[in-house]
Amino acid sequence: MIRKEIKILTIIILTLFYSLAGSSQAPFSRGVNLTGWFQVNSPGQIQFTKFTKQDIANIKSLGCDVIRLPINMHSMTSGSPSYTLDPLYVSFLDSVITWCEDLNIYLMIDNHTFDPNVDTSPDIGNILVKVWSQTATHLKDRSDYILYEILNEPHGISTAAWGTIQSQVITAIREKDTRHTIVVGGSGYNSYSELSILPLYSDENLLYTFHFYDPFMFTHQGATWTVPSMEPLAGVPFPYNAVSMPVCPPSLRGTWIESSLNNYPSEGTMNHVKQLIDIAVNFRNNRNVRIFCGEFGVYIPNSNTADRNFWYESVRQYFEENNIPWTTWDYKGTFGLFNKNSNELFGHDLNVYLLKALNFNIPPQTPFSIKPDSAGFLIYSDYIEPQIYDVSSGSGKVNFYSGDMPNNDNYCLYWHGFSQYNSVGFDFNPDRDFSKLAEEGYALDFMIRGNLSGIKFDLRFLDTKTTEPNDHPWRMGTTIDETNVTWDRKWHHVNIPLSSLEEKGSWDNNTWYFPAGNFDWSAIDRFEISMEDAGTAGEQIWFDNIHITDQDTATVREFGEVGVENVRDQSPLNLKVIPNPVIYSATISYTLPAENHVSLSVYTLTGIKVCTLTDEIQEPGEKTVAWNGCNDNGTPLQKGIYICNLTTGNFHDYCKIIKYQ
Repeated sequence: MIRKEIKILTIIILTLFYSLAGSSQAPFSRGVNLTGWFQVNSPGQIQFTKFTKQDIANIKSLGCDVIRLPINMHSMTSGSPSYTLDPLYVSFLDSVITWCEDLNIYLMIDNHTFDPNVDTSPDIGNILVKVWSQTATHLKDRSDYILYEILNEPHGISTAAWGTIQSQVITAIREKDTRHTIVVGGSGYNSYSELSILPLYSDENLLYTFHFYDPFMFTHQGATWTVPSMEPLAGVPFPYNAVSMPVCPPSLRGTWIESSLNNYPSEGTMNHVKQLIDIAVNFRNNRNVRIFCGEFGVYIPNSNTADRNFWYESVRQYFEENNIPWTTWDYKGTFGLFNKNSNELFGHDLNVYLLKALNFNIPPQTPFSIKPDSAGFLIYSDYIEPQIYDVSSGSGKVNFYSGDMPNNDNYCLYWHGFSQYNSVGFDFNPDRDFSKLAEEGYALDFMIRGNLSGIKFDLRFLDTKTTEPNDHPWRMGTTIDETNVTWDRKWHHVNIPLSSLEEKGSWDNNTWYFPAGNFDWSAIDRFEISMEDAGTAGEQIWFDNIHITDQDTATVREFGEVGVENVRDQSPLNLKVIPNPVIYSATISYTLPAENHVSLSVYTLTGIKVCTLTDEIQEPGEKTVAWNGCNDNGTPLQKGIYICNLTTGNFHDYCKIIKYQ
């Protein structure tokens, strides 16, 4: 009788233990990575309208309760030595956070400053502490829907060394923010095998992440970023099937990939997959901590569709059996939830079978067809407009949010540092039908400004290449030079009827094709600004309000002449206001390259100075000034837009301040 009671008591204790383990998991269960948005090299390259609040709502409608947002966070700063967060990036991030809070969906801020082929630096802690201290200071009062992920996939550094760095970052965050959950992980690309090597962190509000892409030969067949490239590998089945198993491509023989293919009969099974996931489960149970799979997925191009869906369903089910929350890599893209080679439109192109495999809700899907545009539309205003994507190419630097005396609203497009055949590209997704617009007298309309005589470039539309053997992406365009515009650093209005554009031929498969009268206005793929000639060093071009219209009424509003001293992109002062928008107070930072007289003031948009923050001679170096949001009399400024102006003996810099309260 006593043995029976002991046995029952043991069962109760074990049941309670696993129940507590399950209930101690994250407050969310499943979601997606929202990739290709903040993963750029500067805040000016973020295409903010690539995703909108409606996209977040669409993701939630699938049954998701969390989004992991990969961000090249170190590129969102001023760089060494201060790594000050850029106000433009902060304002964009704040908007995304607000959308998620409004929709009650969790947002994981993932520091995705990451190159798979470059080892994580042992000195990275110096950057992480600065970046995360600022982030935590800015977000400490936001809702619990926000989580911080310290660094995506550290690698080439031991987990012991990385664990120490991670501990320092946890401490730095907690000095500013004791509230929000911090996501931590091991080295080895966030390997599940490295979790147990992490130190015993005392912080109880941590979520331990791991990534899962096993068997790698299946999930990454066709991947070009591995060393060596797996691009020639295709047709690897899951689970392993000897009949359909491909031979090792000749270019991969003698490499680790051939060895992995030889081991695939034992590794390409669901039993092996479960054993690997169990490593993370055992870590959770032994440490009594929370775990989370931040990434898992299968590369689309070379994988069998049915096998891909089976892998997702099997892995997802095993995660759920073991109470493991997850975010799949990714929402859109080459690992995404949409049909292969589609426009990735939510109401038309979702991969229904994959959604079933992930146990997502399935919204109604209807066929999509292009209809002729019947009205004009913007291509670029303060932003690239929705359903238009940046496909710029070359070494030229593009800033879509330049504050250099825009003609309309807050920003203009600034392009510089370009060379021959560089381009600023706008891809229409889906393609657009301009046939009616071309017939009815619509025009390409924009504001433009240049700094040097001799600037010359092409504007052109490219149609869609079809499967016809003699078809190519034909060009219809015109050349812009001093016959159109005076390059005097002032804004000029240009209006070019679509009907006046000329066929320019096609460059396809490294071959030039002369005009053949085959351009198709009903299938426009993109619009490009292209530097066809070598040009002159130092050329700079600005654009504002690029659109298609049947009105020729645009006017020059900004009559100023932009000079070298006015161009913020060339100023070494690096003026920043954090946070921006300003709620109560802010820190204004700048870099002084040499000893000089410094004047730092805040103005209204009408040019009235409201406060002077600095007016003195200063030594060179990194400078910070605290501002309480008040005027010189100590009275808090009203909500609105102000200008922070910084001048020295040699340079001038300024930035817009948005004051909330």
